[in-house]
Amino acid sequence: MSSWLGGLGSGLGQSLGQVGGSLASLSGQISNFTKDMLMEGTEEVEAELPNSRRKEIEAIHAILRSENERLKKVCTDLEEKHEASELQIKQLSTSYRNQLQQKEVEISHLKARQSALQDQLLKLQSAAQSVNSGAGSVPATTAASSFSYGIGHHGSAFHDDDMDFGDIISSQQEINRLSNEVSRLESEVGHWRHIAQISKAQGSNSSDQSEICKLQNIIKELKQNRSQEIDDHQHEMSVLQNAHQQKLTEITRRHREELRDYEERIEELENLLQQDGSGIAVTDHSKIQEMQKTIQVLQTEKVESIKKTEELEDKIKGISKKLSSAENDRDVLKKEQERLNVENRQIIKECESLKLECGKLQSYAMKQSDTVTEKERICPQRTSVEEEVLRLQQALSDAENEIMRLSNLNQDNSLAEDNLKLKMHVQGLEKENSLLSQEKEELQVSLSKLSNDYEVIKSTATRDMDLDSELHDLRLNLEAKEQELKQSITEKEMLIAELEELDKQNQEATKHMILIKDQLSKQQNEGDNIISKLKEDLNDEKKRVHQLEDDKMNITTELDMQKEKLIQSELVLSDLHLTKQKLEDKVEDLVDQLNKSQNNNVNIQKENFELKERLKQNEEELSRIRDKLTQSLNQDSSSSFKDDLLEERETEIRNLKQTLAKIEQLNENLKKAAFDLKMENEKLVLACEDVRHQLEESIAGNNQISLEKNTIVEALKMEKGQLEAELCRAEKRLLEEASKYKQTIEELSNARSLSTSALQLEHERLIQLNQEKDFEIAQLKKNIEQMDIDHKETKKILTFSLEEQKQLTQLINEKEIFIEKLKERSSELQEELDKHTQALRKNENLKQTLEEKDRSLGSMKEENSHLKEELERLREQQSRAALVAEPKTLDCITELESEVSQLNVIKDSLEEEIKHHQKIIEDQNQSKMQLLQSLQEQKKEMDEFKYQHEQMNVTHTQLFLEKDEEIKTLQKMIEEIKTQRHEERQDIQTENSDIFQETKVQSLNIENGSEKHDLSKAETEKLVKGIKERELEIKLLNEKNISLTKQIDQLSKDEVGKLTQIIQQKDLEIQALTARVSSPPYTQDVVYHHQQLQAYAVEREKLLAVLNEKTRENSHLKTEYHKMMDIVAAKEAALIKLQDENKKLSTRFESSGQDMFRETVQNLSRIIREKDIEIDALSQKCQTLVTVLQTSSTGNEAGGVNSKQFEELLQERNKLKQQVKKMEEWKQQVMTTVQNMQRESAQLQEELHQLQAQVSVDSDNNSKLQVDYTGLIQSYEQNETKLKNFGQELAQVQHSIGQLCNTKDLLLGKLDIISPQLSSGSSLTSHSTESLKTVKADALRESSQEIEELRKSLQEKDETIRTLQENNHRLSDSVAATSELERKEHEQADSEIKQLKEKQDILQKSLKEKDLLIKAKSDQLLSLNENFTNKVNENELLRQAVTNLKERTLILEMNIRELKEENEKIVEMSREKETEYQALQETNMKFSMMLREREFECHSLKEKALAFEQLLKEKEQGKTGELNQLLNAVKSLQEKTVTFQKERDQVMLALKQKQMENTAAQNEVQHLRDKELRLNQELERLRNHLLETEDSYTREVLAAEDREAKLRKRVTVLEEKLVSSSNAMENASHQASLQVESLQEQLNIVSKQRDETALQLSMSQEQVKQYALSLSNLQMVLEHFQQEEKAMYSAELGKNKQLIAEWKKKAENLEEKLLLLQERLDEANAALDSASRLTEQLDLKEEQMEELKKQNELQQEMLDDVQKKLMNLVNSTEGKVDKILMRNLFIGHFHTPKNQRHEVLRLMGSILGIKREEMEQLLNDDQGGVTRWMTGWLGGGSKSVPNTPLRPNQQSVLNSSFSELFVKFLETESHPSVPPAKLSVRDMKPLGSPGRGKLDTNRPESFKDSAESRSGRRTDMNPFLAPRSAAVPLINPAGLGPSGPGHLLLKPISDVLPTFTPLPVLPDNSAGVVLKDLLKQ
Repeated sequence: MSSWLGGLGSGLGQSLGQVGGSLASLSGQISNFTKDMLMEGTEEVEAELPNSRRKEIEAIHAILRSENERLKKVCTDLEEKHEASELQIKQLSTSYRNQLQQKEVEISHLKARQSALQDQLLKLQSAAQSVNSGAGSVPATTAASSFSYGIGHHGSAFHDDDMDFGDIISSQQEINRLSNEVSRLESEVGHWRHIAQISKAQGSNSSDQSEICKLQNIIKELKQNRSQEIDDHQHEMSVLQNAHQQKLTEITRRHREELRDYEERIEELENLLQQDGSGIAVTDHSKIQEMQKTIQVLQTEKVESIKKTEELEDKIKGISKKLSSAENDRDVLKKEQERLNVENRQIIKECESLKLECGKLQSYAMKQSDTVTEKERICPQRTSVEEEVLRLQQALSDAENEIMRLSNLNQDNSLAEDNLKLKMHVQGLEKENSLLSQEKEELQVSLSKLSNDYEVIKSTATRDMDLDSELHDLRLNLEAKEQELKQSITEKEMLIAELEELDKQNQEATKHMILIKDQLSKQQNEGDNIISKLKEDLNDEKKRVHQLEDDKMNITTELDMQKEKLIQSELVLSDLHLTKQKLEDKVEDLVDQLNKSQNNNVNIQKENFELKERLKQNEEELSRIRDKLTQSLNQDSSSSFKDDLLEERETEIRNLKQTLAKIEQLNENLKKAAFDLKMENEKLVLACEDVRHQLEESIAGNNQISLEKNTIVEALKMEKGQLEAELCRAEKRLLEEASKYKQTIEELSNARSLSTSALQLEHERLIQLNQEKDFEIAQLKKNIEQMDIDHKETKKILTFSLEEQKQLTQLINEKEIFIEKLKERSSELQEELDKHTQALRKNENLKQTLEEKDRSLGSMKEENSHLKEELERLREQQSRAALVAEPKTLDCITELESEVSQLNVIKDSLEEEIKHHQKIIEDQNQSKMQLLQSLQEQKKEMDEFKYQHEQMNVTHTQLFLEKDEEIKTLQKMIEEIKTQRHEERQDIQTENSDIFQETKVQSLNIENGSEKHDLSKAETEKLVKGIKERELEIKLLNEKNISLTKQIDQLSKDEVGKLTQIIQQKDLEIQALTARVSSPPYTQDVVYHHQQLQAYAVEREKLLAVLNEKTRENSHLKTEYHKMMDIVAAKEAALIKLQDENKKLSTRFESSGQDMFRETVQNLSRIIREKDIEIDALSQKCQTLVTVLQTSSTGNEAGGVNSKQFEELLQERNKLKQQVKKMEEWKQQVMTTVQNMQRESAQLQEELHQLQAQVSVDSDNNSKLQVDYTGLIQSYEQNETKLKNFGQELAQVQHSIGQLCNTKDLLLGKLDIISPQLSSGSSLTSHSTESLKTVKADALRESSQEIEELRKSLQEKDETIRTLQENNHRLSDSVAATSELERKEHEQADSEIKQLKEKQDILQKSLKEKDLLIKAKSDQLLSLNENFTNKVNENELLRQAVTNLKERTLILEMNIRELKEENEKIVEMSREKETEYQALQETNMKFSMMLREREFECHSLKEKALAFEQLLKEKEQGKTGELNQLLNAVKSLQEKTVTFQKERDQVMLALKQKQMENTAAQNEVQHLRDKELRLNQELERLRNHLLETEDSYTREVLAAEDREAKLRKRVTVLEEKLVSSSNAMENASHQASLQVESLQEQLNIVSKQRDETALQLSMSQEQVKQYALSLSNLQMVLEHFQQEEKAMYSAELGKNKQLIAEWKKKAENLEEKLLLLQERLDEANAALDSASRLTEQLDLKEEQMEELKKQNELQQEMLDDVQKKLMNLVNSTEGKVDKILMRNLFIGHFHTPKNQRHEVLRLMGSILGIKREEMEQLLNDDQGGVTRWMTGWLGGGSKSVPNTPLRPNQQSVLNSSFSELFVKFLETESHPSVPPAKLSVRDMKPLGSPGRGKLDTNRPESFKDSAESRSGRRTDMNPFLAPRSAAVPLINPAGLGPSGPGHLLLKPISDVLPTFTPLPVLPDNSAGVVLKDLLKQ
């Protein structure tokens, strides 16, 4: 209760601020509380607790009341606090209103004073008329001045304030923009850093290092500039802040000054009033009205000014806030700046490292030679880069200038203007930044290009070291250029300084200049772009020219290649001739072989026909023999004739099979021969086809070569024509240029004469320049057109060559595909081989397993024979011991029964084992033959058993003879038995149940002794012995069955061992029995009994009575025995079921014969059982009759009767002997039939062996084939490897030929290059000579080097073009200086031309040498091609061989399958036959034997019974004579019956034998028919196969002959074609060589023409130089004029600039005014908005206050209701206990385990208020007792003791059951404790505090203040807002009271039991009842 109220109090304390959502949780708590209280009430009432408990509850109630009052006080305190907080909120909300009111009061005061002063002034004015002028003007002026002053001041203040507000906004925007810019710069820094890292990674590959260094320097400068900008911005920020603070101070100062002025004026006015108060008397109404109006106006103005001042104050506050935020932003920016500085340092470090790497790379690049060429190419790019850099620097300097200007302006002008300019400047900066980023990207692109170029340079540099001198010159030039750059940079810096000064003077001029600069830079860029495009076009055209030249070279090389191909084709033709001859020889050989094979075929066919005829004869003979057989079978019953016939048939069949095998072998040999012939034919055909293909290919190749030659000749002619046309054009151009130059000179002279003005000269210069440009453009256009034409032609030639290449590649691809296919085929064949090998292995494994099975069978047979021998021995021992065994027969029976039971147990175990091993049966399918053999063995064993049975009958007869002696011995034994009986009775009284059993055995012995007196008893004993023997037989049969099942399952050796152990145990038991029987004391007893026989004759009648009892007992025992037999039968049925299962498993492999056999076994066992039962019944009858006879006959008569009976028995014995003899005869007959069957099975086995031999022969053939196959595969693989090697050699040769071709192309190209190099001055001649020398040296190097040399030559040409362009430009500047040099150059050129001619001769010689080399290589190629063709042929042969092998394997597989199927069929047939024979024999034998035996026994027993009955009747009547007659009659009848039976048996046997023979004959006939059908089918198949093979052979031969003829024709045609083609080739080659010579001559002529044109060019250049001199003179005059014009322009510009500056200033002023007006508008709007917002907020606040008050009132009402309900509940539910709970606890006590019952007792004690200590004492006094517990519980309940309930540990919670936990929970729940006296809000533990699921055992009883109050979620949780489950905590609340825990239902549930909400139903009965009761209430 206390804990609950504490929780409620804390909840109230926390939820005063949030009352709205707590009702749901409160209602939940109340409902929980009501439930708890109701439960408590019921418990208290029904348990009828004592007064002490009520007092405790009242005390608790009082404490709770006090606690409730305290909580109310707390609530009131909290409400007061809430009101105070509301007051504070009101104060905050109304502070603005108070301020407003104060201001309004001040304004009203001022107004009042002003009005009073004005009144006084008016009075004074009206009064003082004398001083009207002075006094009248003063107030007016003052008023006006004051008004104006107010307005002015106000305006100024407002203006300044406006400026401040605008400044703050703009500064905020500026800060935001700067932060964005900083972030952008950071991203750029990251980007550049990434680039730097990439450049680090590519350090070695980076391009021109000097340029990279420059770029890095630029980047450094940019970074420095950026850092400077950031510093400037920060400086500006600080300046702005300072200015702002100054403005604020100024505004405040102005405000104060205004106030002081006002006060001073008021004082002055007061003074004036005091002075002039006396003089004023009368007032003028009109003046007063005017004054009042003015006052009103002033008042309104004042109100407005006050409002504005208030607004200004608000704005000041806002501005101050913004300032603070701006300062924070500034701090952030500073931090960012520091971070950027750090990053800059890192970048600088990276740049330095890059510099070092660049330095290294530069040092490496200095070693390179070809960088010169690349640098010249890069020069324009570098200039553009330098221009970009300069532009960037200008932009940066402009930005810096603007920043400086802005800073200066900031000091001079107002902040608003600064902000505007800053915005403008920032926009400019952003634009510049974007431009910079674009430029950076461009730089990156250029860098990447440079890096690529550098890689190219690197590759070329290693091979060419001749250009070092030029490199040095270029470096010097570069250094000079760099110096110029530096100078330009310094000049630009100077200019920038001047610009800065100008900017300080004038802003507008700078802006204008920037615009002009941008335009100029754009124009310049456009111009640069145009120039670069033109240059690129020129370069492209030059490249095209070079490509065309290369194509020409390629064409020449292709000509050479075609020549080589012609030579190759000739060689191929010769090879084809040779191969053709070889093939013809082969064909002839094959024809011979074919003829031979045909002859062989004819012979084989004849032999086949003969064999068929023989087969037919054999079949006819067979049919005759069958007819005879059937006749003989019908006539004769003798089996000897049949056997002979069978043997003859078998021999015939064997002979036929042998002949068949021979025929098959012959067929196979023929097949092989035919196959070989086929193979050879196919090879020949393929070879012929190859020859044909080669011929066709060679013809096509010749045609192509001729076409290509024609095309090449035409192309060369075309080129010649083009060259001539070009020469003509060049001459025309020279003439045109000369004429144009002349015209220009004339025009210039005319211009001079016409006008002397400078403008005309300039005009002329421009015209001239235009003309030059036009010339250049025209030349370029013409060049482009020529290039296009050449390009088209070369394209055509290229496409032609590409098509040829494609064809070659296709051929190569086809070959590769072919090779891959061959590989796949080989892999497939290998897989097939693997499969075959696996199958062979499996066969071998199966053979091995068969052999193992045979061995195991042999061993099993041996073991069986041993066992049989042992059994025979045992039987002999039994027969010997039978004489002495009679006294102990019953003992033996009991023992045997026990053994039977043991055997049954063993049998069960064995059956289980059999079930286990049935799974193994599935894997052991090859034990069929073994089963058959074992069945035969079983038959033999059965025969042996029958023989043993006969022996037993013999022993019976012996026993009959010895009966008389036994009777005497029995009489002697009676006395002894009596004494023993007395002893037994005494023992029964004293001894236990064990002794009782022993006496039973002894009494049985006594009874046996008494039984021996009667003849009938002896008979019963014999029957018993017979039964025993039967049992033994059954046991043996069981053992045999077990052994058979074991053989079927192929059990492990361990199980065989077990069986042997069991047999050994049985042997030991039998030995023990024999020992017992043959012990000496028994013989002594027999003698002793003989002596005392007469003495015991008196006690015979008593013993007979005892015997009757014993017979009953015996019958009882027999019934038991029958039961046992039933059990055995059941076991046998189980065994049969198992056998059935075995059958089901082996049905797949075994025929229905085995099922028959098993059924017969079952039937036989059933019949035997029935017969045994009949025998038992009859024996019982006999015994009863004997006893009746014995009882009825007197002592004297007994002897006579006995003698008669003995005689009868003897007669019966004789009859039985006769029957036995008959049985033996029958047995012999059966044996003969069995032997016949065995012979048949032997024959079948022989057939099987023959089939196996055939299979082995097939397997041998297969293995041979596999060996051949493996050999072929190996040879094939070797050929493949050879092919691959040849392919590789071919590739190498082709590669070398390609290299040679490339060298040739290069040489030709260089010859062409020599001619254009003539015009390119002396600088190139040295290089050309050196390159030629290198060509000579490196002629036979790799093709890659030559390609690179070609690239170098291209680059050199590019350089020459550039140098020519530069020379053209220089010529215009200095004509006079170069004229003399050119003459010298001409002279040098002549000498160089001579040298070049000499070199050309040398090159031609080298060319000839190369041609010789090429020829040698082509010869090699031809030889390789020949090898390749050979290899291809071999490959094809191998492929054919593979296909043939595949076919063979398929045929073999088919044969193997057929053989397997035949084998399986034969095996199945043999099995079926054997099973049928065995089943029939067994069924016939067993049925006949068993039926006859049983019937005979039944008849004999019935007759005996009748005889006995008649005897009884005669005895009753006293007619002894009739008895004898009847006996004689019986005997006669018996004899008759015996004879009849014999006859019937004989007839039956004969019938059965006939039936057996019939069935056997039918089966044989069917078998022979099947064989006939199979043989016929095979013969037909062989015939068809032979016919097919003959047809195929004939067809193939004909086809081969046709092919031969065709091939011969083709070969002749091809020879003719080859001769013609060779002649054509020779002619073509001759023509080509002539054409080449003519072309070379033409080339020489063209080169001479070029020399002439070069001379003409030099002449024209001299003329051009002269013209240039005249032009320079004209330019001088023009420049003079231009200078004068520039001076004029500059003066006019200055004036214009001044005007523009003035206008701009005016515009700016206007803009500033506009901005001011807009700002004022914005401020006014803002003030209005703020006022409206304030009013709205105040209204909202008031509404909220009202709502909160209402909620408070509602909560108070709720609290009061809850408290009232609590009080009512407490009053109503005091002192109640639940009766059902107690009953459940009582029941639960008995349900709980004994070791835990004391806990239940403790619980009950705690509920009843007994102390824990007392409970423990009670429990300790008597733990096991019940009475003390009951009395203590019922009587000790009245004791009032304060309780300390159980505190369960965590372990108990874990280990104990749920029901126990619930019991504990109820215990603690029904025992509320006294809470503490005081309970503060702090002490309440909040919900969800830590410690879930753990007991607070370590804590003290009092609350823990600090730990509990500060823990967890005190502030977060609210029990009223929490869900219902959270309201009653499931975890441990605060602490525990001093006397014990709080209310258990409000305690944490997890401490006592698993957490659940609501209470779940348990499986425990008691707990469930309790829960149901609780829920009901």
